[in-house]
Amino acid sequence: MNVVADLHHGADWTGSYKRSGIDKRPVDGPRLLAGDAVEGDAVINTVHHGGPWQAVYAYAREDADFWAEQLGIEIPNGRFGENLTTADVDVSGALIGERWRVGEAVLQVTLPRIPCRTFAGFWGRPDLIRTFTAARRPGAYLSIVEEGRVRAGDPVEVIERPAVAASIAQAFACKTGDRTDLDLLRATADLEPNWRTWLDRLGD
Repeated sequence: MNVVADLHHGADWTGSYKRSGIDKRPVDGPRLLAGDAVEGDAVINTVHHGGPWQAVYAYAREDADFWAEQLGIEIPNGRFGENLTTADVDVSGALIGERWRVGEAVLQVTLPRIPCRTFAGFWGRPDLIRTFTAARRPGAYLSIVEEGRVRAGDPVEVIERPAVAASIAQAFACKTGDRTDLDLLRATADLEPNWRTWLDRLGD
């Protein structure tokens, strides 16, 4: 069974890039996913984070284990800034536009996470953006289609999948320089407007 291994909301982190909501801590009991936010979460930089297309961030425990082995460190759930740490869910292989039922909520896969300086600063590894990009394990942002409460251990059920759409990993590759799947990304119906504008500017 696919399950949410853990559920997190943000705690303030203060570093050289000031405050960030990347520091997620496990929470007890259910949390409401409503509007464009996880109940109790902290989104500091609302220009580049949060909003309806980035309401929830999911990262796979299996991908965290990959990084634990690569970096030689222990990585607890929530370390990537995710609200949902999943088990047995191919998060980066999820198709843009597919829908998950998690607890009482229905979520839609929208975007890959693009690493930034805050991400590298939080980890204290200046080269992390480069290595994270090369690994193509970005995790997925999700929008909230149906509001509801979610708790650790809730099943993740894929209830709808588009016939034609780029995966999160393919979209991430396109955005970070590999144009192999650009046509597939263009054919993806449920694409965030800023991404559609970016594709239009690329031209043919």
